[in-house]
Amino acid sequence: MNEVIKTLTSHRSFRKFEEKQIENEHLNAILSAAQAAPTWIHGQQVSVIVVQNKERKQKLATFCGNQEHIKQAPTFLVFCADFNRAKMASDIENVPFEAIHDADILLVGATDVGIALSNAIAASESLGLGVVPIGGIRRQPLEVIELLQLPQYVIPIAGLCIGYGINDPGLNPRLPKETFVHKEEYNNNQEKYIQSYNEVFKEHQLIKSNGQNNTTWTNRISSFYKGMHYNNNYKDVPQMLKQQGFNCKDLLE
Repeated sequence: MNEVIKTLTSHRSFRKFEEKQIENEHLNAILSAAQAAPTWIHGQQVSVIVVQNKERKQKLATFCGNQEHIKQAPTFLVFCADFNRAKMASDIENVPFEAIHDADILLVGATDVGIALSNAIAASESLGLGVVPIGGIRRQPLEVIELLQLPQYVIPIAGLCIGYGINDPGLNPRLPKETFVHKEEYNNNQEKYIQSYNEVFKEHQLIKSNGQNNTTWTNRISSFYKGMHYNNNYKDVPQMLKQQGFNCKDLLE
């Protein structure tokens, strides 16, 4: 196994960090790796906000659901889907910017952010740093937009805590590969694999929590997606999209 694959398959999410800022050389390398990620039509629809100010991190931690590790991490990156430059290009060429109204634009932006985020994670971990991605950046997106002064056509998609991780949480077990890899066409006969994974996940949780947590994977996931938790925590996303210029008119037709 080469070093790149070893790094990619050794990912773990750190939620505690040393009180030590990462080197500028390392940060620049991480950001260069993220910017080098491929993007749709080479449109480069991603921007990253680097946050190291303690007060700003405190506010972002609050907006993300009071996540303590955002305050602890010396560097917090906010990855944004950014069509502001595409709008500028349209204005420069004096052509309409109609594609922004299509739902597919959201998939483009989220995909480009995901690839850039993945590059940043791999680069960070290759340098011996600990990370944890933060989807909670969308819990109070209107406040995040105001704090970071994001212009129209720019939306926060995910955050990333980076620092010198402590209290290594270890690797989380993955679902059986049969649920992830599908040959030629999708195989929906997965329940037996999920049921067997429930036992693996429960045992892992028991060890990780010193016998305090025996939650199964299906219990955890179904609790999150049943509606109330998700709807309450991400209720401002539709308003955020509309405010930032993403109205998905094609879905209304």
